[in-house]
Amino acid sequence: MIAARLRRIGALAAPTALVALLQVFGQLFETWLAARQGTAALAGWATVLPFALLMQMMSTGAMGGGVVSAIARALGGGRREEASAMVLHAGLIALAAGLLFALPLAVFPRGIFGAIGGAAVAEAAAPYAMWLFGAAAVPVWMTNTLASVLRGGGRHALAARVLVLAWLALPPTSWALAEPFGMGLAGLGAAMALVFWVATLAMGLVVLRGGAGFVPRLRMRPQAAIFGRILSVGLVASGLAVVANLATILVTAQMAAHGAVAVAAYGISARLEFLMIPLAFGIGSALTALVGRAAGAGDWAEARALAWTGAAMALLLTGAAGLVVALWPVQVASLFTGDAAVVAIAARGLAYVGLAFGGFGLGMALYFASQGAGRMAYPVAGALSRLALAVGGGAVLAGPLGMGIEGHFLGVALGITAYGAVTALGVRRAVWPGGA
Repeated sequence: MIAARLRRIGALAAPTALVALLQVFGQLFETWLAARQGTAALAGWATVLPFALLMQMMSTGAMGGGVVSAIARALGGGRREEASAMVLHAGLIALAAGLLFALPLAVFPRGIFGAIGGAAVAEAAAPYAMWLFGAAAVPVWMTNTLASVLRGGGRHALAARVLVLAWLALPPTSWALAEPFGMGLAGLGAAMALVFWVATLAMGLVVLRGGAGFVPRLRMRPQAAIFGRILSVGLVASGLAVVANLATILVTAQMAAHGAVAVAAYGISARLEFLMIPLAFGIGSALTALVGRAAGAGDWAEARALAWTGAAMALLLTGAAGLVVALWPVQVASLFTGDAAVVAIAARGLAYVGLAFGGFGLGMALYFASQGAGRMAYPVAGALSRLALAVGGGAVLAGPLGMGIEGHFLGVALGITAYGAVTALGVRRAVWPGGA
């Protein structure tokens, strides 16, 4: 049985994991390309980055997870008509969410980014943000939502085909618009818009032709109950994405008291921590669909078994990566910067944080499994525990307990470990299928 579950998870996880790795490469390439535009452009890009990452996290794993979960549970329960109706509702949610990003960030970029990085940074960020959010927010949300429809139907490989092509096309398109066409930093945003409008059309055609295993029902009056089935998971998961970014922002603010070198060193740690998400996402996306099907069919024992099998896979994968980081922190930090002072501080921090990556991967996998089960209380508690320990615990360790900068890093490590442990407590018989 264990071998069969491993095969089922692996078959669905592999194509999504490939997309996630290509997305990581695209983000690293974009960092390099932004740096080529000059220091001001790089600062503007860095100011916009948290909002861009939040948009990707919410549309792919958060609200996208709500779509996967709702469709998988409907199909698992034999409610194919309900699954067909969910496509329209998921599309309307994607449109509204895309506009929620587009309107403030594209219309008022100088005011928003000026409050974060100052007027000069906002001036560099504004043209990029106008393209990225004004032209790309809706197609990014729509593409990722339609991919989630396919994953909900168990068609992970089909969703991955379009996304692989999109993420392969994005780096050369970004370079062409930024440099040969002379758009500079704004070219990165324009490239995202161009690539994802094409991806939306391609993904939409696949879904309309029944690629998810059913033909969408689009001629109907939207129903509050169907919106509720998606949003009951998606809104909670989106809130957790905000909490995760908030923890990073607040710890960065604490590091600022120790100087720019400490902020840069923590930036390396935070970047590596966020890179664990794609490693766990492939497995997690498979768990959302498989657990959702089992839960929809009322087979909660199988749902729990699938969740723990996938969690063990994610623990081994992210734990191995974290062990490399913890054992060779100087070498890892040196990949990101040549500044010896930054490397020295980052290495001290990575020795703590790297050891916690396994627990983070465990928590991420069980978070996605919890989406499939529609049981989100423990992931919420885990996220709040992470925020409290990373920010509050780190402050106590750094100040009253006298650990200094290392106390902040230890607080981060304890926070992501607590996230994994608390989320894991929810995947047990008393909760699945106990209290909602």
